[in-house]
Amino acid sequence: QVQLMESGGGLVQAGESLRLSCVASGNGVIINTGAWYRQAPGKQRELVASLGRRSTGDDTYIADSVKGRFTISRDARAITIFLQMNNLRPEDTGAYYCSGNIWTRTTGSKDYWGQGTQVAVSS
Repeated sequence: QVQLMESGGGLVQAGESLRLSCVASGNGVIINTGAWYRQAPGKQRELVASLGRRSTGDDTYIADSVKGRFTISRDARAITIFLQMNNLRPEDTGAYYCSGNIWTRTTGSKDYWGQGTQVAVSS
């Protein structure tokens, strides 16, 4: 069974950094595309960053609100998506969710969501 699991969240002060990881577990999984979303208290979930297929050059999207501070990447085995967050601000506080289109030999390509990891930035 395929699962996505996020880690790396925590409480930091403004200006500090965190690196979120999203690992796909399962037999023979490959992450085709991945994305990070966040949801602040009382607000809608928003797309923070996305990463396209390797075959199309790993196209990335970074939201304007985090451009220049956040980067998205994947590991060489294509089973982990990272979100490097630098110079964090209080407005970056929220639950961060990973999503991915994941391929396995038995299930083909399907979309999955992780359970989320909390990020809190104090001023």
